Amino acid sequence: MRQPFRVSIDNGIAELVFDHPPVNAFNSHGWASIARELDSLGQDPAVRVIVIRAEGRGFCAGVDIKELAADGNLIVAVNKGNYDSFKAVHRNPKPVVIAVHGFVLGGGIGLCGAADILVASDCARFGVPEVDRGAMGGGAHLQRLFPVQKVRHMYFTGEMIDAAEAYRLGAVERVVPREQLRDAALQIAAQIAAKSPAMIALAKEALTGIEDGNLEDKYRWEQGFTLEAYRVADSQEARDAFVEKRGAQFNG
Repeated sequence: MRQPFRVSIDNGIAELVFDHPPVNAFNSHGWASIARELDSLGQDPAVRVIVIRAEGRGFCAGVDIKELAADGNLIVAVNKGNYDSFKAVHRNPKPVVIAVHGFVLGGGIGLCGAADILVASDCARFGVPEVDRGAMGGGAHLQRLFPVQKVRHMYFTGEMIDAAEAYRLGAVERVVPREQLRDAALQIAAQIAAKSPAMIALAKEALTGIEDGNLEDKYRWEQGFTLEAYRVADSQEARDAFVEKRGAQFNG
């Protein structure tokens, strides 16, 4: 089975590049493979920093809704893949820099919210369409990026915000033109890679330890509500409507 990404390592910097047309939306197997690769890179002594970026129309459209519309029981495997992938970023012993362009949705938000440093192209747009897809999740990671009320507005309405607003709110370190995105991420990664790996590892562990609450526990709490949502008829209707490219008809 073809991996939905490719990986290279150069001068201590590992690049994991999503390359799964058309929109970098991953099924349960894809998310599991992303988690395994990130864990492996975190244990590789040749790697000092990890950069995650993407090819194509956007960074990541989240989960493969078509897979879940066909078999809602796969939500358990998808939940595990998301949880493991986000944890593999947040708890990775190596710093993780994520470079985003185009759409950053659902699982893409989870990855960004778990990252150490985020850079964006000026075309990037962030959103959580979970409510409109009959699911929950991503709020904990979104709240690591943006203030509480902004998170709730985005979550309840499904409205997206652009890179300039994300920068204003402090989530993004740098906004650059699309053609400069990779270089911007690699420049930051190279600054980190030049430092003592032992000191950086201690710094990441220390900084993660002083964060408010436990990100993984918060996300696990949310996932319970995803399973509850999948027991509601409106959840299946939301997925079917998305796949069939029509408006959803809810019973209220």
